[in-house]
Amino acid sequence: MRIDCWAIMPDHLHVILAITGAHIGAPLHEIIKWYKTQTTNDYIRQVKQGVLPPFQTRIWQRGYYDHVIRNDTDLTEIRRYILENPIQTHRNAK
Repeated sequence: MRIDCWAIMPDHLHVILAITGAHIGAPLHEIIKWYKTQTTNDYIRQVKQGVLPPFQTRIWQRGYYDHVIRNDTDLTEIRRYILENPIQTHRNAK
């Protein structure tokens, strides 16, 4: 598995994971759970050190949304959305 494209947004993130070869290792939901756990623990550690302010609600939403990309057209459109989403969000914030 490799990361094909990604964008970190103020309240979520977008990632295209390219699965290469036969499936080995943990299923996707376990990888997502691990990532959320690691980043939450890191955040809490930084709050305790006074580096970051406390967060009053959940850091992560429950679950995640996935979409199987089935062709090159779909891949191109989703990559474009991911790469343009931070720019569009910044423009809308002004």
